Amino acid sequence: MDMTRRAALLTSAAIASSVAFPMRSLFAQETPRKGGVFTVHYGAEQRQLNPSLQASTGVYIIGGKIQEQLVDLDAAGNPVGVLATSWEAAPDGKTITFKLRDGVKWHDGRPFTSADVQFTAMEMWKKILNYGTTLQLFLTAVDTPDPLTAVFRYERPMPLNLLLRALPDLGYISPRHIYEGKGDIRQNPANLAPIGTGPFKFVTYERGQHVIADRNADYWRPNAPHLDRIVWRVVTDRAAAAAQMEAGQIHYSPFSGLTISDAARLGKDPRFIVSTKGNEGNARTNTIEFNFRRKELADIRVRRAIAHALDIPFFIENFLGDFAKRGTGPVPSVSTDFYPADNGPQYPFDKKRAAALLDEAGFKAGAGGTRFSLRLLPAPWGEDITLFATFIQQSLADVGIRVEVVRTDGGGYLKQVYDDHAFDLATGWHQYRNDPAVSTTVWYRSGQPKGAPWTNQWGWANPQMDKIIDDAATEVDVAKRKALYGDFVRLANTEIPIWTPIEQIFLTAISAKARNHSNTPRWGSSSWHDLWLAE
Repeated sequence: MDMTRRAALLTSAAIASSVAFPMRSLFAQETPRKGGVFTVHYGAEQRQLNPSLQASTGVYIIGGKIQEQLVDLDAAGNPVGVLATSWEAAPDGKTITFKLRDGVKWHDGRPFTSADVQFTAMEMWKKILNYGTTLQLFLTAVDTPDPLTAVFRYERPMPLNLLLRALPDLGYISPRHIYEGKGDIRQNPANLAPIGTGPFKFVTYERGQHVIADRNADYWRPNAPHLDRIVWRVVTDRAAAAAQMEAGQIHYSPFSGLTISDAARLGKDPRFIVSTKGNEGNARTNTIEFNFRRKELADIRVRRAIAHALDIPFFIENFLGDFAKRGTGPVPSVSTDFYPADNGPQYPFDKKRAAALLDEAGFKAGAGGTRFSLRLLPAPWGEDITLFATFIQQSLADVGIRVEVVRTDGGGYLKQVYDDHAFDLATGWHQYRNDPAVSTTVWYRSGQPKGAPWTNQWGWANPQMDKIIDDAATEVDVAKRKALYGDFVRLANTEIPIWTPIEQIFLTAISAKARNHSNTPRWGSSSWHDLWLAE
């Protein structure tokens, strides 16, 4: 470990002081300045830029400026129309009608119509999109009675509030004429050179260097966007990214992209703002995922032993500090609508209990005290994941499990874990997006398409869990739906195919020259049509 307890607590306190009053000035009365280039720290390439196909902040940070969704969230966190102007659900919940915005054009000049919505929903969201496949499991058709009406038809009821919570992340539209009849959707060149309706038009992607998008002069919002260009600069070294921010070469590092110590230092510099603001819609938990293809991990006693072997409060106190807390299950405590009163089994630190469970499972310590070895892949998204992987490695060694930590880039991690299943343990982030059915239950629902990131690729299936998930996703009664998600959490914590022991909120580091930033709950993922830079 490269950080002492004292240093960790000092940096945590420094960040806390800097985010207590995150907006040092109020800019509401200023007139937006046209022009300027906004440069973004892009820490982990994902080999995908189309948010209709891959739901991820690493995709939204770029694709969300180029493509648009039907609905986003306003400053208060309420649904607001983007490509949709209104919506209405039938009383039985099986039909939801969207009226679409007139006069919108794709970046190649073709008109946006309901045919694009129909194609995207049926061919991308339902079949490929990692969280969309579960959300749209019971979607049977999208009718297009006219170019500005899309009628979603469901086999089972779709709660309107659920769909509206989901669409900000899972409602991006792709152009039908670019994909239909052009072979495998996943291999279409437009996935790395997207065509959208958004405020910025794709220009170029130089792997390992940068992505560039320019102002869309034909954008449908009047007098938007303000910026001339956005440049996403690939910088995998977090310390180097902080140095480039201090040198004025990068304006913004999203989603806790800097080291804890660098975030603390920049938070005390008046040239920058370090804050959790604008990330309220992207609460996250640190995860440990178990590959059930390993006989050891298929044994529930081994999974519970691994959980008991980790001193999570010690790790939080010494390495994460004030912006983390002990997690209690897949639904985090910030979810006021769905957090259950009873989360089911918890796994406090108990090294003796861990050893006893491993003995009971038949994995006795052999020569040198080793019981068996595991291969751990940490996601390359944040410093906390790197630290947690090392902590897991050291902690499991104490109970006789030898862990090899295998580090990869973003694309390599996604392929090895979700496509090749070439892992024993994986650790990364689960992002909770306001409703368990949006991006949480898909981690547990069986039958996910092979290769879909952040879905159940563990080789684990439980019919009881599948039924709970499906019933909750189609229950229109609010109280009954919450009760079902309580059942979901308790079963998840009992079986632990994934363990979610830590809750956090992302940190943003941004130049104080930026205006109209962090003004929605998912600002880093939003379109930035109103963002501008002061001189």
